[in-house]
Amino acid sequence: MTEPLFLSRRLLLAGVAASTGLALAPELAFALDGKVDVKELMAPDALPDVWVGKADAPITIVEYASMTCSHCAAFHQETYPLLKKNYLDTGKARFTLREFPLDALAAAAFMLARAAGDKREALVDLLFAQQRNWAFVDKPLDALENTVKQAGIGSDEFKKVLQDKTLYENVLKVRQRAADKFGVDSTPCFFINGERKKGEIAPGDLDKLLAPFLAEKK
Repeated sequence: MTEPLFLSRRLLLAGVAASTGLALAPELAFALDGKVDVKELMAPDALPDVWVGKADAPITIVEYASMTCSHCAAFHQETYPLLKKNYLDTGKARFTLREFPLDALAAAAFMLARAAGDKREALVDLLFAQQRNWAFVDKPLDALENTVKQAGIGSDEFKKVLQDKTLYENVLKVRQRAADKFGVDSTPCFFINGERKKGEIAPGDLDKLLAPFLAEKK
């Protein structure tokens, strides 16, 4: 297939290899390590937030993630279902995932998810669930194309989305703003009511992490 101008085999392979080193190991970063300006955190960005949960929930969680980060995939496979069941669906929290691609392949995956419209979250779930089938293979772009076909994205649409320079630049703007304004330098990185927490959240740590924020609202 013809590769988009911003993607090359060398860049894709180098970026994916580097992403495994940039992500923090979960055991290194349970503690919260600082607070950012909540008004600034919630200000409009180059791409609109897609929220899960009630707008008036007492806990607001913003995650910056990379689609090729194995720790991000682990969070979405192991912890996010508990977060959704116990906090998002019960009105205790709301959640949004923002783009922080660690490499060109992750940027491409995010572009495809954005182009999916109201199926964005379903495509994000699919890509995280099958991450090792497309992100850590010899021909990742071909594997990515085959993976998103499961969500109804054919070859023509795939190529069209990945040639969308404006969308690509907006994904990078979200990433750059996170780095410049909020000190994001690895993934996953969470902001819980403005409090920064770097590194994966394990299932067993979820309640301990969120309990103080619920107590503050009582």
